[in-house]
Amino acid sequence: MPQKTSDKNDLIQTLLTKCDHLYQEKRQLQSKYDQQLSEQEAKILELEQQVAYLKRRVFGKSSERFIPKDPLQRKLDFEGMDLLPEEEESTKDAVEEIQEHQKKAKREKIKASPKRQPLPKDLPREEVHFYPENNTVCDEKEWTELPSDISEILEYKPGRFWVKRIIRHKYARKDKSQVLTAPTVNTPLAKSYASASLLAELMIGKYVDHLPFHRQIKIFKRIGISLAPATINGWFKATADLLRPLYFRLREVILQSDYLQVDETTLPIVREEKHKTVKGYIWMLRSVPLNQIFFHYDQGSRAQKVILPLLKDFQGALQTDGYSVYAMYENKKGVLPLGCWAHARRKFEEALNQDKARASYALTQIGMLYEVERRADREELSYQERAELRTRLSYPILVAFEKWLVKEYPQVLPKSGIGKAIKYTYEIYHKLSRYHLDGRYRIDNNLAENAIRPLALGRKNYLFCGNDDAAEDAAVLYSFMGCCQAAKVDFREWMVDVLNRIHSYDNDYSKDLADFLPMKWKENKHISE
Repeated sequence: MPQKTSDKNDLIQTLLTKCDHLYQEKRQLQSKYDQQLSEQEAKILELEQQVAYLKRRVFGKSSERFIPKDPLQRKLDFEGMDLLPEEEESTKDAVEEIQEHQKKAKREKIKASPKRQPLPKDLPREEVHFYPENNTVCDEKEWTELPSDISEILEYKPGRFWVKRIIRHKYARKDKSQVLTAPTVNTPLAKSYASASLLAELMIGKYVDHLPFHRQIKIFKRIGISLAPATINGWFKATADLLRPLYFRLREVILQSDYLQVDETTLPIVREEKHKTVKGYIWMLRSVPLNQIFFHYDQGSRAQKVILPLLKDFQGALQTDGYSVYAMYENKKGVLPLGCWAHARRKFEEALNQDKARASYALTQIGMLYEVERRADREELSYQERAELRTRLSYPILVAFEKWLVKEYPQVLPKSGIGKAIKYTYEIYHKLSRYHLDGRYRIDNNLAENAIRPLALGRKNYLFCGNDDAAEDAAVLYSFMGCCQAAKVDFREWMVDVLNRIHSYDNDYSKDLADFLPMKWKENKHISE
């Protein structure tokens, strides 16, 4: 009997052990399954966010300005924000004033009606007369002619080519002791029949109107001029080389500024060794006080090794997006990093479909900061007046918004769209809020992004640069095109004049090439006129 009891106990123990192993195995499998399910749900959420973002980019509105459907969303929620009484009061006052001024601005905008601009008076006019039907001849005794009905139509004809013959007369003494010849006329490119106007037209076609050279060749051919692709590519390279000293002088001038906006964008490059298009990058520096732009290309790299030597001696305010390369300037003496509210706003815009309540609130507060800037622009405030307006209206909202970020972040999923938006904004909030310190500082980096936009349009047309050298040459042309656009200078007029006169600076080192920079060129032109 004892033996049977012992065997029974052993069997029970074996079964219990086996059951325990099965239970532990089940728990491990369940834990692994839950982990995989969680990872899959996170991946699905991420993919849904990407799809929603792409849909907005392709089918949505291009404007990033947020306008809430419910006007009550403009009210601030002070619960749990731990604002001091005076902070809460100043924030409410700021919101009320911003809302009131916004309503007033809307009323004034509704009153304004668009007007068609008249055609320029200096354009040649060709008159075409029409008379009553049946060629009626009116007897002056019976009829009095009234003022005619006049309408104007703008006509256009394709551009034309012509040849400028340069005749240098020669004279010789009858005793053949001396020969005199008219001085040589300098052309932009040595041993080339390309004039400054033709070179300017080619560069404008590609870098202003975004027409690749092969399309321009077809256009010229329809007019009756055949130009070989190799010839035009050679002219492009030679033109960029001719302008390169001025390009380096532009870089010196811009880096002497005390307020820069910096950004970078892609520029596809064909690598000769692989014969494949790779994603390169081109950097853009914009001096806000000087209103000048400089594009820099360095083997298509976006790495820290490019920006370090470029900004090695820069001192002043540096406005950028949240790219980690710029984080090092937070600790550099003499440099004040500024953030970009447009990038922060974009993050909340992307999270609007996932967490409408929080994203709408954030966009509303950012919208009020922008409304202060629009008011300053409308009233044409000075830098000092703009700074005072920001201190009174923007600063209370900045304080309240920062406390809202701190309160909300622990309550959202870190990898969700709203979590990423709040994290991104809070981590650079010290840089985002600094713009209110000086009336010269901009609320965002949009001036830099606007300067990059022509490059993005060109990228869609000519698709890529043939090699790194071509990309460097493109940086030269884009720099001067951007400067002309910022200075409101006609690029064709500027380039023709510069190409015709730049050789006069070859051997005269008392002259400063900076005289040719669009802003200075514009000033000198007005003085001479």
